[in-house]
Amino acid sequence: MRTPRPLSTLAILALFAAPPVLAQKAPGKLDFDYFMNEVQPIFLAKREGSVRCIQCHTRSSNLRLQPLEEHQLFWTEEQSRKNFESVSQLVLPGENPMKSRFLTHPLAASAGGDPFHGGGKHFRNQQDPEWRIMADWVAGYTQRRPAADTVVRIIQTNAAGDDASVIDPATNTVVATIGDIEIPHGVTGAPDGSQIYITNESLHSLDIVDSRTLRVKRRIPLSGRPNNLAVTADGSRVYVAIMEMPGALDVIDVASMQNIKTIPVDGAIHNVYVTPDSRYAVGGSIQTSTINVVDTATNKLAWKLKMSSGIRPMTFSKKANGATDKIFVQLSDFHGFAVVDFDTRKEVARIEHPAIPGEVAHYDGLQAAPAHGLAVSPDGKTLWSTSKVYSHAYIHSLPDLQEIGRVFVGQHPEWVTFTPDGKTFYMGAAGDNTTVAVDAATLTRVATIPVGQVPKRIAMVYLQVD
Repeated sequence: MRTPRPLSTLAILALFAAPPVLAQKAPGKLDFDYFMNEVQPIFLAKREGSVRCIQCHTRSSNLRLQPLEEHQLFWTEEQSRKNFESVSQLVLPGENPMKSRFLTHPLAASAGGDPFHGGGKHFRNQQDPEWRIMADWVAGYTQRRPAADTVVRIIQTNAAGDDASVIDPATNTVVATIGDIEIPHGVTGAPDGSQIYITNESLHSLDIVDSRTLRVKRRIPLSGRPNNLAVTADGSRVYVAIMEMPGALDVIDVASMQNIKTIPVDGAIHNVYVTPDSRYAVGGSIQTSTINVVDTATNKLAWKLKMSSGIRPMTFSKKANGATDKIFVQLSDFHGFAVVDFDTRKEVARIEHPAIPGEVAHYDGLQAAPAHGLAVSPDGKTLWSTSKVYSHAYIHSLPDLQEIGRVFVGQHPEWVTFTPDGKTFYMGAAGDNTTVAVDAATLTRVATIPVGQVPKRIAMVYLQVD
């Protein structure tokens, strides 16, 4: 079952204000920008059981791709133009894709492709989303065709693996896997569902995943080892936490796919968030115990607050006008959370999670984070906080912060998220290699979903599908 993304009032008005934007075509011509940004990433994609196209085609006698130097993650524009010229020699622009060797050579023979390709058959049929991207470029398209639909998915990154699990909340099953990202850390999605953003600790990059192919389409170099990340409400920028001293937030411009600024802050940043109104990016440092608040209009540090210990996960409540009201923050070596008033910039409350009778306390492997997962429900009425010590989530009402329930969620619970309607709560149980789904109304577990190794960061995203 597909759950369509709900439209905002502005989006509904926009539908009546202007006709829909359709993919443009230039019959008989090959568009360079489409090639560079959509076709070229396919040459770098890793498919199970196959080498990447670039491995053979940097020394091929016909389709010759420019080699990438050590640590280079993508081609320069000059290199891309050389690739464009090389590939164009194997293309006959037009509506019939089967006239171009560029399309028939890697396509399975059973689907109309050539009998043999020395690099193997990468596409089983003509409906393969990557093959369709290539075929559309050959047909003269200058941008991607509109998606057929948008669906809700839960993305669970597996911290000790090289992949992320894609969960369908309608069935609570893993329906796909995003691979080729070693030590994936933070995850979020573009608001329009076009892309998924995952930080790559191994390569020190922000990996941009195409939502329709579920393959990495671009890796953007960062200023250091990344941790968590956040995207603005309009989807134009991604803020990445750099977990290296002296500390920084990298700003990624989505349109150009460029790292446009490194913002110095106080301390290596473990997690970064964008406030509900997108006016601020808020980063927390474990090393300096500071909350750093960056103005997203100027990309400069606006203010900071020193706390009693290291800053762990955070989340926000908002006022009736959409502005940020409170910051809820978990702290190193504290089993609970603190409350910071955003306007006064002061801590106003601290809630400690009580022991749970009959439950054995676990202290091994806490990494100084006995409580490590926070989320405010979509309706703003409850705050959910996870406990590694007691393997539970504690639920508090808002704004009065009264505990109203608990639910067992598994060993070493980590990050949390909700479905858009707030009916189901998801959390990665790092000690069990599972993602747990909880009915938010009844506080009962409704699914325990096997995923990869040590699942930690998790996010609800919208995905475009063909």
